[in-house]
Amino acid sequence: MKVALFIPCYVDQFYPQVGIATLQLLEKLGVRADFPRQQTCCGQPMANSGCERDAIPVYHNFVDTFENYDYVVGPAGSCVYHVRKHFDIIEQTPAVQHVRTNTRELFDFILNVLGVTEIPTTFPHRVGLHLSCHGQRGLHQANESEMTPVRDGQLRRLLSGVRGLELTELDRNDECCGFGGTFCVSEAGISARMGQDRVHDHVRNGTEVLTGGDMSCLMHLEGIVRRQKLPIRVLHAAEILNGILL
Repeated sequence: MKVALFIPCYVDQFYPQVGIATLQLLEKLGVRADFPRQQTCCGQPMANSGCERDAIPVYHNFVDTFENYDYVVGPAGSCVYHVRKHFDIIEQTPAVQHVRTNTRELFDFILNVLGVTEIPTTFPHRVGLHLSCHGQRGLHQANESEMTPVRDGQLRRLLSGVRGLELTELDRNDECCGFGGTFCVSEAGISARMGQDRVHDHVRNGTEVLTGGDMSCLMHLEGIVRRQKLPIRVLHAAEILNGILL
């Protein structure tokens, strides 16, 4: 199986440790992933800003970069969703269709391609799980509260198998954090208040470490945690499952 690692631009620039943890986690699971150096952004920021036609060259570069791999794996539901759902505006050549179909979010890849349901590691902390909108409602990686009261999902299952880890139960399990890409710029006040609501839900319920599968959401929430000097650490779930020690 030929696998490529796709690292979103904001992870590359601000959270390189998440990219490293992703690569190391895949290696521990027996996957040798390449990192094509010509990769750039998936084009989502331009599309979110209403300039999707300007993103078309970026889409083509993405396809050209990854078309010869069986799978493209990335630690970001929002970017993966964008590739799978928004690359429909370019000609649907066999290469484009292949890349769209086989670009997979990290934990979806671990569970549904590798068939791994438990990762042997220890993390003795109370962990609050943030479900990103793209991962949950776009890629259907977790149950939606408007459809069922059952709280289940890919990442919840993987984290539940970690020794010593206790998942906190939030009052509002799957509410948006307010980041929304460029929404946090155009509607900064609303975005900040939504993020504050999410963080305070974690504080009320005893979260020590806030985690999730999408670093863009976590970046937004971490900014609030830092500004308010709250006693919470923010980590991408790949860091936890890779065996980070606090």
